[in-house]
Amino acid sequence: QVQLVESGGGLVQPGGSLRLSCAASGIMFRIYAMGWYRQAPGKQRELVARITSNGATEYVDSVKGRFTISRDNAKNTVYLQMNSLKPEDTAVYYCNKVGAAIQAPWGQGTQVTVSS
Repeated sequence: QVQLVESGGGLVQPGGSLRLSCAASGIMFRIYAMGWYRQAPGKQRELVARITSNGATEYVDSVKGRFTISRDNAKNTVYLQMNSLKPEDTAVYYCNKVGAAIQAPWGQGTQVTVSS
């Protein structure tokens, strides 16, 4: 059974940091590009960071220089280090495959709220 479990979200002040984790099971994790997506209230889900199977990374312009995606294939886990957080980063964050013919079922996500 394919499962993605996100964790690490919370309430943080502007300028703060959080580290998100996503544990995957039931998939050959190491062969897939993985990504972190986010969905803010009233907006569509967007891909903000991706990492290929060999570790190459890409970011959407709004998070470049602030977010870092990484993966540990031995632990079937992908991470998102978020620094210099802004109120506009507030969203539910999800992980999933990127570019695959079939995505995994979406997890419950983890809420990130940036507010003073």
